[in-house]
Amino acid sequence: QVQLVESGGGLVQAGESLRLSCAASGRAFSTYVMGWFRQAPGKEREFVAAINWSGSTTYYADSVKGRFTISRDNAKNTVYLQMNSLKPEDTAVYYCAAVNGYKIRTAHREYDYWGQGTQVTVSS
Repeated sequence: QVQLVESGGGLVQAGESLRLSCAASGRAFSTYVMGWFRQAPGKEREFVAAINWSGSTTYYADSVKGRFTISRDNAKNTVYLQMNSLKPEDTAVYYCAAVNGYKIRTAHREYDYWGQGTQVTVSS
């Protein structure tokens, strides 16, 4: 079992930055692929970024590539999402997710554990 708690969301203006954190409790954090997803009102949950167990491999949605960076610190059981050059269309609830294994996943149904989400609002 893994429990996930996100933090770092807030209200920013377009062009500004935020860093989201996701703290995991439970055993063997380093054996989990970690992902970030987001869900805007009236829209389906969408993939944002994912990182493999060691941090050596990352994958991004085209909409955030070059602006967002996912990273992890296995010693701290934490995964991060650095978001730069934020746009109003990035406004959503951001969720951290985990799945045991070594292959990066992009489909939300493939993840077993989820945090409660943190709101990110970008004003124009």
